[in-house]
Amino acid sequence: MKSVLQSTYSTLQMVIIVPVLFIPQIVHAELAADARIVTNPPLLKLIRKIPYSTEQKQSRFTVNDLSHEASLTLNVAYTDGKLWNPPEQRFDTVKLRSYQGAHVDSNVPYVSPMLEVNPGDTIRISLNNKLPADPSCIQTDQDINNPHCFNGTNLHTHGLWVNPAGNGDNVLISVNPGVRFQYEYNISSDHPAGTFWYHTHRHGSTALQVSSGMAGALIVRGNRLPTTTQNGDIDTLLKPTQNQAFKERVLVMQQIQYACRDDHGNIKRNPDETYRCDPGDVGEIEGYDQFGPDSWHPSGRYTSINGQVLPTFDGSRTGQIERWRVIHGGVRDTINLEFRKLKTGSRSPQSLRASEHDAFINESCTGDPLPQHLIAADGLTTGAVIKTVQTVYQPAYRWDTLLVFPQAGFYCVIDTAAPAASNVERAATSRQLLGLVNVTAGRNVPTDVTAYIASELAAAAAINMPADVRDKVVTDLRSGLKLSSFVPHSNIEDNEVTGTQELIFNIDVNQEPVIFEVNGKSFDPNIVNRTLTLGGVDEWTLKSDFVGHPFHIHVNPFQIVKILDPNGKDVSGPDAIDDAEGTVDLQYRALKGVWKDTLWVKNIMQPSPAEGKYTVVVRTRYQRYIGDYVLHCHILDHEDQGMMQIVRVALPDGEDGVSQGHKH
Repeated sequence: MKSVLQSTYSTLQMVIIVPVLFIPQIVHAELAADARIVTNPPLLKLIRKIPYSTEQKQSRFTVNDLSHEASLTLNVAYTDGKLWNPPEQRFDTVKLRSYQGAHVDSNVPYVSPMLEVNPGDTIRISLNNKLPADPSCIQTDQDINNPHCFNGTNLHTHGLWVNPAGNGDNVLISVNPGVRFQYEYNISSDHPAGTFWYHTHRHGSTALQVSSGMAGALIVRGNRLPTTTQNGDIDTLLKPTQNQAFKERVLVMQQIQYACRDDHGNIKRNPDETYRCDPGDVGEIEGYDQFGPDSWHPSGRYTSINGQVLPTFDGSRTGQIERWRVIHGGVRDTINLEFRKLKTGSRSPQSLRASEHDAFINESCTGDPLPQHLIAADGLTTGAVIKTVQTVYQPAYRWDTLLVFPQAGFYCVIDTAAPAASNVERAATSRQLLGLVNVTAGRNVPTDVTAYIASELAAAAAINMPADVRDKVVTDLRSGLKLSSFVPHSNIEDNEVTGTQELIFNIDVNQEPVIFEVNGKSFDPNIVNRTLTLGGVDEWTLKSDFVGHPFHIHVNPFQIVKILDPNGKDVSGPDAIDDAEGTVDLQYRALKGVWKDTLWVKNIMQPSPAEGKYTVVVRTRYQRYIGDYVLHCHILDHEDQGMMQIVRVALPDGEDGVSQGHKH
């Protein structure tokens, strides 16, 4: 493994950019005919129970008058379905573990239903495990960090600020086959609105189940207007007006790495080593030989969007501002999202092999990269819009992006090549086409798209914002697209910090089998690795001794203070250039001060791991909730094999320590 990981380093090839060509819509009639239209994930309707009369609700729920209770059932079961296989021009039959319940679309069963909630809601989710019995779920003499219990499960509401204990967001339990368990999420009335998600999190099988599609969007809707003393929800600014509908798309990007096996249990492969499923075969995900170094791209599988492979987005019009809520619900591969205009006369991409995508993009997706205007990171509104032409999605990342398509025609949705150190495979991966956007003629768009968005948002603010904050919001938008009235958390200042934490990821490749570690140790469910104090504020220093890893901690988000390259240069500023590896990496630019719950901890390993380490510094507050939860690498097969710790938040004892309850 050591030789594989260390030999895959290569440099990012530069993309040749040519001017945008105007493409009449009629030219692409063939593309339109080939299209598989993608829609938002199916919305799983919640059974609502309003606990109080209108008068009581108005007196009890002052922050959000939509507060109420809701319940639903998620059945965990093997599901027969199909996934489009472009080079074979047919659907592959697959059988995968998935969430099933009311209103699940049988045509796309492997994108889990979307949940919508409001601050103040109480949500009860009954998780009903209908998978076959699995003795490894109760076996006590096995290595906890050897993947196991593939049919046991639990549930994690990723990014939600909720209770981690009991039947709250508790991932330290196993809901075994035949067991039904009800989670209860009490979403506080001051919970941020934003884009979150949920997924299975049973240690030992998390990667296998998430890779099967057991993940879905979770949207917290907000209707709180900003005031002179409190910030509001960005949703209230993007409320539709007569001139702007602010069309919303929700995208769950998944990497479902199904395989078909021969009579000896080996994965069937084509001559080029990509996975093969013959007619009559059933694709499955039943082993961790489907993960690991250099596994996703060689498999030849495709990143799906809302359950569709190479889909087309319909309903876009020039001049229309669209809010794309994008969730990386995959297991390990980095996605660099980019949009380019499709050249006139281009052939249909529907039969491309994965190895042919780069040539197709170079030949056909030749327009200038479309500006992306990021308004939220991991569901949390940023202090100002971040303008970019390429957005980096590590596993578990979410970005809310405002897009404007300036011309009619088709646009390419591209996973462009990332520098080697930006992904765990340690290779500059080939570009992949993820889909197309079909844009029809609407309003004219000036050359300066950023100025257009600023003007349109200011116009919306003049209509949607209360009179006492309207001028401030409009002024902020017109002077640098500032969103200061919508940031959900206040900055953590130097004088707030009460303690420090250090974390180092590592893969010990000198052991056989290799060992996945945090601070030199693999996960032990019997050890609480860190005890933190409720009300405390810690500054965390994050590093990686071997390759890069996405750091994720449950419950409390963190604010980025600085990110230092191996030479000590801060690469998190708005104009920072991260080129320590010899190529420019955009993923850290403009992250200083941004709130997130998942962040890539980089190591470029050049010329040696020790000299290639980045230093990531973040701060977090421990508010409201006590109990045990986890931090881990969000490359989920790393987490399953030990790259995780238990964190406990405890009450203070009144004397600069933590309460031990009734212990003496």
